[in-house]
Amino acid sequence: MSTQARSIAPSLVTLPKWTITTRATPKTASDVAYALITTRPDFDALEDDWNALFARAGRPTQVFQSFNWNWHWANHYLGTSPGGIAGLELAIVTARRNGELIAVWPLVSERQRGITQVFWMGDPVSQYGDVIVDDIPDALDVLRDGWSYFASHAKADVVRLRRVRAEAAVASLMPMIGAYVADRLIAPYLDLASAPNFAKYEERYSGHARRNRRRLLRRLQDRGDVVFERHHGGPRARELAIKALEMKAEWLKHRGLISHAISDQRMSRFFADAAEGIDRSTNCIVTALISNGETAALEVCFECKGRLAMHVIVYQLKFEKSGAGVILMENSLREGYTENIAVYDMLAPGDSYKLDWADATTDVCDWVKPLSLAGYAYARLYLGFVRPKIKAGLAAMPQSWRKVITRAAAH
Repeated sequence: MSTQARSIAPSLVTLPKWTITTRATPKTASDVAYALITTRPDFDALEDDWNALFARAGRPTQVFQSFNWNWHWANHYLGTSPGGIAGLELAIVTARRNGELIAVWPLVSERQRGITQVFWMGDPVSQYGDVIVDDIPDALDVLRDGWSYFASHAKADVVRLRRVRAEAAVASLMPMIGAYVADRLIAPYLDLASAPNFAKYEERYSGHARRNRRRLLRRLQDRGDVVFERHHGGPRARELAIKALEMKAEWLKHRGLISHAISDQRMSRFFADAAEGIDRSTNCIVTALISNGETAALEVCFECKGRLAMHVIVYQLKFEKSGAGVILMENSLREGYTENIAVYDMLAPGDSYKLDWADATTDVCDWVKPLSLAGYAYARLYLGFVRPKIKAGLAAMPQSWRKVITRAAAH
């Protein structure tokens, strides 16, 4: 399904692995008032201020930090919500200056196996994590003091902040507070703004790759009518979003892979509500390739300030050799020009098929900061040693073995 591979620009930042830096004494933003939000009513009450902050300071890469996104997440994952995860609680830090919200740390906490972990609100649905902070000269001071406030008020053993982009607002703070990199990935992206239209943009791909996509499209057309659907909300978007996760689960099972997040019905319900967009829009766009009346491939994306985050792209297994995913991808890029999309973000990890399309990549790191002796042991032994060994072992297994394990885990 992949096009011809091309060279990709290097990642923006290369971070040293397992670096721990002693925090310097920060300046104090003495006129800033901090608070820890732990209840759903208090979170809901932030809506107008959060939206105003995001409108003026939210970055295109912070689509997963919008209030609407996290409102939908809370409806399905928060422990106090019907069907939510027991014990999953809010731990949001807010900063206000003269009563105006100037920063939000969207965090949650969960206690399992005797350890209280803190992580990004939105996990596991969110694909990037960050802090929203106003465009102010002392933004770093506000973040450092916000962290100090959190560390002294939250009862946590370890803070685990996954999928932090190299240029995220919170990224420069992490070494300062003694956090270290537990894992690193790359996120490929396409710079659509670098060309005036899709025809011109497509010239960067080899002639062979372009001819191959045309050949694949003709093969599908020989099978019957090829129709592209693109939905910005509505019942059909809801239906297709649910189907996209079902197809993704089947695709993973076929390869002997396991994703507890995707198999969790909470994610399906989240995607359904977010895609339909009846209440608090997430700017979800669902695109489908229909071949002779059958859904051959699906894509679920989220738009933020001219940047499109490709959350799911999947094809039905019977269309694996037909290139349905490639054809859908090409159509989505073409549509991006009609919708003024500047960047098409394929998100982490940097799979080979993404690199075939991408113009460049950005480093994405998981940061860990222990806050107690138990948290330190958990971070070093489990997160730093056991978990990576398990992941590496599963990845190295033959596909047939992984399928056996997958079937056993399902029963």
